[in-house]
Amino acid sequence: MLILLPPSETKRDGGDGPPLDVARLALPALAPQRRELVDALVQLAEDTDASVAALKLGRTQLFEVERNRQLHTSATMPVIDRYTGVLYDALDAATLSPAARAFAHSHLVVHSALLGPVAALDGVPAYRMSHDSRLPALSLKGHWVPVIRQQFAPLDGVLLDLRSEAYTALGTLPVREGSAYLRVLSEGADGQKRALNHFNKKSKGEFTRVVLEAGIDFGSVDELLDWAPGAGLRLQRHKLATAKAPEELALIV
Repeated sequence: MLILLPPSETKRDGGDGPPLDVARLALPALAPQRRELVDALVQLAEDTDASVAALKLGRTQLFEVERNRQLHTSATMPVIDRYTGVLYDALDAATLSPAARAFAHSHLVVHSALLGPVAALDGVPAYRMSHDSRLPALSLKGHWVPVIRQQFAPLDGVLLDLRSEAYTALGTLPVREGSAYLRVLSEGADGQKRALNHFNKKSKGEFTRVVLEAGIDFGSVDELLDWAPGAGLRLQRHKLATAKAPEELALIV
């Protein structure tokens, strides 16, 4: 089983890990693409005005440019500790049990716009770059989509996609049995199910925490669905797979 999470624009400062080494991250075949983007972002950071425009920063966010300028030398920390924001606050990685953190490193990846999919405990620096950042002469979709699809294609078992649509567009999952996209829905008094916005992220973080603490490597979507009620989760099939898209599951909150 592999859970895919989106990143967050907000990140913690600091870290006590060595500087970024893209060859030591999960999916090492992506090292050339990672290195090219890191170098491009560092170069962009030499021009503050260009960085502000490319990264859509406000004037109170100039510290993000300095973060990018120091990408080659700044300290790293585990991915799930680096990211903050609604989803990651709900996940609360610092309070996961040691067993859950170890399980996360083998069964959870975060899809960074800068580094592609990285494992939960991979060391990464603080940086600023999003799915809609516009680096000079470089298209993120053109850069990532072909190689990420190649990396996802041979993976077996359950692939559970919790990414936003903006990040799924940077590398879609293979359409096969066991590949599924998770949506968070609320159920009104009338029984109608509706998509959530802000609480979507919170629910995904809480869901991920429950799965990590359970530490079960589900062999199929059916196994996951059978387990969910006992864990206090309302998880059900939402849409069946088509020839072009994986099936969808609904987390009802």
